[in-house]
Amino acid sequence: MNNIVTKTKKTDLKFVYSENNTISIIFSKNEDLLGVSGEFNNNIKELEKITNTSIYSRGNSIILKNDHNKNEIVKNAISFLYDQYIINGTIEKKDIISSINKFMIDEKNNLQENINYIIKTPKKSVIPRSEKQKNYVKALRTSDVVISCGPAGTGKTFLAVAVALTMLLDKKIERIILSRPAVEAGERLGFLPGDMREKVDPYLRPLYDSLYDLLDFEKIQKKIEIGDIEIAPLAFMRGRTLKNSFAILDEAQNATDTQIKMFLTRIGENSKIVINGDPSQIDLPNKNLSGLNRSKKLLGHLDEISIVDFDHRDVVRHPLVSKIVKAYSEKNNND
Repeated sequence: MNNIVTKTKKTDLKFVYSENNTISIIFSKNEDLLGVSGEFNNNIKELEKITNTSIYSRGNSIILKNDHNKNEIVKNAISFLYDQYIINGTIEKKDIISSINKFMIDEKNNLQENINYIIKTPKKSVIPRSEKQKNYVKALRTSDVVISCGPAGTGKTFLAVAVALTMLLDKKIERIILSRPAVEAGERLGFLPGDMREKVDPYLRPLYDSLYDLLDFEKIQKKIEIGDIEIAPLAFMRGRTLKNSFAILDEAQNATDTQIKMFLTRIGENSKIVINGDPSQIDLPNKNLSGLNRSKKLLGHLDEISIVDFDHRDVVRHPLVSKIVKAYSEKNNND
């Protein structure tokens, strides 16, 4: 008969180890098991596919039957998903991807430490999903200026907007300013009808999407109407001084050196400035005009400024996005 070793976490999960490389994860509440497993066990199936492992559901337990190392990875992934479900009451596909991220499955990084980096917004709690995202959130909270570079899907804009929104709701600042250059991404959009806001809205749509994901549509619209949240093209920032504000420049790879300098020098009393961009997606006619990388080189030595560089390992969208980013990065390095 196999010896059974039982380990209990401070959560309501119990882990039962068997000698035949089997771990039983026992849930004290059946509704929590259903929440983690997902409808028709879709969450478990997705985790199986990502980790190339075998996972079974039996009664109030999830059973893992793999080699020791894979069992530990999946066990910690399910623990993360359980914590995510308890915090937010739901699990999204990106949570499943994040659950196998090294930062989240490392035994040395306990949940209590990670809780310090959770961004609690009215609609959801946002959790950093990699070590660099964790450092980024820390920088957003403590540095006057943050410059972040990296591929799409690494959370640069979303995390910055989430931190800004919590600071606004906590009355630590008076206004959020979201800006980006109005540069076409390879297409020719031609004449856009409407007033100025209607003309620039298509360029600023990703910023709206981040806001609506964190706070109810009506509340966001109200804050935009009264000026608590301002969304404007980069060209509109010239000549202003930003006080008690959290200003984010998105898609900064399409801003020139002069424009980035202009934006940075808008900073005023009790304000933060965040500059985000992806140097691999420059849409300027002359790519050498982009000022993003130059700003990092010029300002990285200043104590008040934090530089965060993301890569494909920090992508939290579909797993294929990470592979695509890595493939293009390797091709560019070899060219």
